[in-house]
Amino acid sequence: MAIKFQYNKTALGDLDKQLKVRRRALPTIKSKESALRMEVKRAKNIAGEFRTQLDELSARHEYMVAMWGEFDPELVRIDDVRLTEGKVAGVRVPVLEGVDFSEKEYDLFSSPAWTADGVELVKKIGTLMVESEVYMRRSELLDRARKKTTQKVNLYEKVQIPGYEEAILKIKRFLEDEENLSKSSQKIVKQRHEAQERRVAV
Repeated sequence: MAIKFQYNKTALGDLDKQLKVRRRALPTIKSKESALRMEVKRAKNIAGEFRTQLDELSARHEYMVAMWGEFDPELVRIDDVRLTEGKVAGVRVPVLEGVDFSEKEYDLFSSPAWTADGVELVKKIGTLMVESEVYMRRSELLDRARKKTTQKVNLYEKVQIPGYEEAILKIKRFLEDEENLSKSSQKIVKQRHEAQERRVAV
């Protein structure tokens, strides 16, 4: 990134301020990136754990597959997924407060004996699926924020900081050259003046 600047002390001061701001911010941004990376991994792991529990629950009740044909799917359904918002490493993420189910009444005598257990199983499966989805969404949001933070780290580290350093160096060299030229020209003027005074004195 080419940084636009002028060859003067004001521009030098402005660039120096910008460089200091970025140098001070860089460690904070890097630690945020690191925290986000860990949180993404954590959210993915938790989502994976819920999926594993879901698979284990399904495997444990596989023997009931034939019976599910008798189960009325209208008996239980998700009414509400209660979510709030939390912050993880400065990123807003969904936080699951609970899953509300509604149950339709059924006749205990005409329904299969395992219906009550089936309702509880459906609730467990539904809750695990929702929990897994919430953590997957969390990991997506955190990962998006991490990518943006990584881009900012790279921008500061690889583009802006070196760009400001280079611009400052160019201005300093220019000002030094200008000062040296000024001193040299003053010396020449002084020498000419002294030579002229000597000629006048002779």
